[in-house]
Amino acid sequence: MTAMDIRRALTPAELSAAESLFDGPAREEWSERFLAAPGHLMLIAYVDGVPAGMVSGIEMVHPDKGAEMCLYELSVDEGYRRRGIGRALTLALADEAKARGCYGMWVGVDSDNEAALATYDAAGARDEGVFSMRGWPIGS
Repeated sequence: MTAMDIRRALTPAELSAAESLFDGPAREEWSERFLAAPGHLMLIAYVDGVPAGMVSGIEMVHPDKGAEMCLYELSVDEGYRRRGIGRALTLALADEAKARGCYGMWVGVDSDNEAALATYDAAGARDEGVFSMRGWPIGS
């Protein structure tokens, strides 16, 4: 693989240029809000100047626990998969969490998502047991 460069996204234009890595188009107002929010960050992996993968994280702080990093979303373009980009992005987010003083990092992942599980395991994640997720659809 040619050289990979991982950089923090700082502008809505960078998010727009990487929107093929998202589930849908990057809306400018949401991009601005994401980038302006304390604790939110997006790291983008570039291969030959092309966005090849991204990871987003949200630093969360609680009065009795301190700070931890939530790996919110990880995506690698299909043409760049199985080259270590997902692992590198995950480790880069963990490095950022450590630099911010977080005591840990976590991710929720579907139990049948074998590619994601393999990526997180390769980056040193441990299975912490059964995880159940509940959601509240709010708004439209």
